[in-house]
Amino acid sequence: MKTLFELSTDLDVPALAALFAATGRVQLRDVLTPDSARELQTVLARGTPWGMAIGAGSARPESFRADQTRTPQGQQAMAQASRNADQHSASGEYGFRFAHYPILEAMREGWDPGGAHEVLIEHLNAPAFLNLVRAVTGIDSLIKADAQATLFAPNHYLGRHNDSHVGEGWEVAYVLNLAREDWHPDWGGYLLFLDEDGDVIEGFRPRFNALNLFRVPQSHLVSYVPPFAPLGRMAVTGWLRSK
Repeated sequence: MKTLFELSTDLDVPALAALFAATGRVQLRDVLTPDSARELQTVLARGTPWGMAIGAGSARPESFRADQTRTPQGQQAMAQASRNADQHSASGEYGFRFAHYPILEAMREGWDPGGAHEVLIEHLNAPAFLNLVRAVTGIDSLIKADAQATLFAPNHYLGRHNDSHVGEGWEVAYVLNLAREDWHPDWGGYLLFLDEDGDVIEGFRPRFNALNLFRVPQSHLVSYVPPFAPLGRMAVTGWLRSK
């Protein structure tokens, strides 16, 4: 029987915790067993009805379900939202555009009862995963995780921001990378961390089977994916919360 989510038993948790304590961020490579990582990658690549997430400035982000992306009205609305995002980004304001599947929203609204995405979010809120991230981050107050599947395809990006939603209990952001294994640096999609001057102080390449954890608020972005990049920059992302 195939397993969707099984943590590796080979992680050096004390060493990972020391890295997180020093910088507020760390990458756990080979975090899942190889078989479960490949199964989860297959769910994202072949079993996820991708919609679109588009945001511009301080306005409420727009989320388009997969079926909306195939209608003339939905395509027109997405085009307008993308233009707004581009205009804001061009003026140095916040903007983003990427494919997504909002797992928590889908579960609450019953989009696919009992499906693989619901099984996944159960694992992300199970003791095994929460105990691991508590041990690595040293934050014992983490009690739950939300989740969305994300796909950064050509022309997608996530502008600089800091996730300063402390009132909602956000403590740590996570990115469970399930990118194609041959992801090339020229294809972009890097998770980059910035200092106060806007210089990159650390970056994580999109990888297969790697978990990024970073304390929020913290200035970061996902770099632009150029038109020639192939599909394959997939991940499960969200926040670990204290309430």
